[in-house]
Amino acid sequence: MKILFNLFCLLVVFCINAQVKLVSWNIENIGKSKSDQEISFIANTISDFDIVAIQEVVAGFVGTQAIARLADELNRRGTKWNYIVSDPTSSSAYKTERYAFLWKSTRIKLVGKPWLEEKYNLEIDREPYYATFQYKKKQFTVVNFHAITKNKQPEREIKFFKFLPFQYPTLNLIFVGDFNCPQSHTVFNPLKKMGYKPVLVGQKTSLKKSCIDSQCLASEFDNIFYNDLKITIKSAGIIPFFKIFGTLQEARKISDHIPIWAEIILK
Repeated sequence: MKILFNLFCLLVVFCINAQVKLVSWNIENIGKSKSDQEISFIANTISDFDIVAIQEVVAGFVGTQAIARLADELNRRGTKWNYIVSDPTSSSAYKTERYAFLWKSTRIKLVGKPWLEEKYNLEIDREPYYATFQYKKKQFTVVNFHAITKNKQPEREIKFFKFLPFQYPTLNLIFVGDFNCPQSHTVFNPLKKMGYKPVLVGQKTSLKKSCIDSQCLASEFDNIFYNDLKITIKSAGIIPFFKIFGTLQEARKISDHIPIWAEIILK
């Protein structure tokens, strides 16, 4: 009887707390280079999630068009989706890009207008893109980010993330994206000391150019960092979409990164 009571209490907790399925994906150069078939494949891959954060959207208008095509493809599957694309990042020294969010508008509400980081836009080449969402009266802000490449030392940018919780003290920040840096790097220690934890530990997320001894993943770059005082992770993982393809070269036409995801419980 006690076991049944505990199970009942657990079910009540899950029902009361808001659960959201979030996925983040660096979709390499998503723009006019993506065929209708590839857009359809991407839609199939992400359609079970509530919010999608995308990095590496082509800065030109074709990037926005590709996200619109993706949203249209998702809407064909019977659930209403909405989307928003950032302005191009302000970088002049490095490759400027856009970010995008897509969300199921029947479940998730966008609160206010998303924005690119302004205070640290000179220190961060592709400044992060913020969007605040609401689910069952619970609000949270997803911080979408694509760091400079590893050989350019992305830790030079990530070190400014420790200031963001103080810059936005009223927001429940969730950092997502391609950090081009493993979560074990000391640059993340200040965030960890504030209560932020990585969803993935020791999980490689970028694709090699070719598989070696059945090992197809190269580096531990993509992740989701959450404040465990405000969020509980129910489940998390990766989507190894490349296994569907006959060769890694075919898979890399979609992207050189795999999607990462987390089902979060908002406390």
